[in-house]
Amino acid sequence: MTFKEALNDAIRTAAVAEGVRREFRTETAAMGESSVNLDRALLVAGELEDDDLLRKMRSGS
Repeated sequence: MTFKEALNDAIRTAAVAEGVRREFRTETAAMGESSVNLDRALLVAGELEDDDLLRKMRSGS
């Protein structure tokens, strides 16, 4: 028996012993429309990361 199988068995046994089984749900919330254009968000994030890396390299950090 693998560790994963043993862990899953232990969790299932404990869940049955408690006698309570609830359906898991994640609450959602409406966040509205974006206030910025996100079409190029990854590009902008990459450029910011590059700028930060260059700054650190120049300062010797």
